[in-house]
Amino acid sequence: MIIADLKEIAGRVYPAKRRTQNLVGGMSPIQATAFAMGNVTLEPNGGQVPWHNQDQEEVYFIVEGNGEMCLGEERRPISAGQAAFIPPHVFHQLTNTGDTPMRMIYVYGPAGDVAHWKQELTGTLPKAGVDVPALPEGSWPQCTDKPKE
Repeated sequence: MIIADLKEIAGRVYPAKRRTQNLVGGMSPIQATAFAMGNVTLEPNGGQVPWHNQDQEEVYFIVEGNGEMCLGEERRPISAGQAAFIPPHVFHQLTNTGDTPMRMIYVYGPAGDVAHWKQELTGTLPKAGVDVPALPEGSWPQCTDKPKE
């Protein structure tokens, strides 16, 4: 039996003020081909999964906190206990709009790396409204901060 324990998974911190801990796939001891799963903690007041798209379908389940979910041309508040379905190839962004950390679980399939992780770490994330479609009107801006050297 293989068990991934969040207490033992350091995860990775991204410039957009979040920590991602892979539970299935990535650096996790659990590897699957049909899906990947992880825990994400977004810092208060703007921690983010920046505007991006990917080939896989995905679900974000909010465990605690509240924020703003952007999906294609839609923008809606999202809070603990809610899940958002993200179809393949649709641009999306999740931002913590609250004063406390926001935690969410992601699941996407099939398994495999997603480009936005590497792009964010190298400072090459495509910019909303410039390189890729614009965010919905009124949205929190996309974090395109470059990594600290």
